[in-house]
Amino acid sequence: MSFKIITGDITKCETTAIVNAANTSLLGGGGVDGAIHRAAGPELLGECRMLRGCKTGQAKITKGYKLKAEYIIHTPGPVWQDGAHNERELLESCYRSCLELALKHNIHEIAFPSISTGIYRFPVSEAAAIAVRTIHQYPQMDVTMVCFDAATRQAYEDAETAYQNRTDG
Repeated sequence: MSFKIITGDITKCETTAIVNAANTSLLGGGGVDGAIHRAAGPELLGECRMLRGCKTGQAKITKGYKLKAEYIIHTPGPVWQDGAHNERELLESCYRSCLELALKHNIHEIAFPSISTGIYRFPVSEAAAIAVRTIHQYPQMDVTMVCFDAATRQAYEDAETAYQNRTDG
């Protein structure tokens, strides 16, 4: 397993699959979702329409179209309310569903954005801990965490350090 944490634009990743932090309609939106739809081109919207949406915490796959990635795995993350509405479990399910779907399609290389930490307001440090813990349960995967900014990257690096410290001792 390799696990890298970078700051960058997920739409430019040269990997087999990228993950789209989608909304439940899968028809595009703001943030990384809108950026992926714009970069992939209008064919993506056509394929997404045929998927008829996706429930929070689940995942669906499409072609990558104009992206460098061959596939896009779409997962609607939870909106943070107060932590008492299964948000943590749903976020873990997003990562797990994406990784399971990738393996089902014989994909072993994937790039994730920080799911639910933008307009969905999931606390970044908590989201990072959930992501890191879940990703490490898939040692057969090569994973890149693509962070939008330095603060998000730091949260993921801190979560990775904490995870390694827990598992080393």
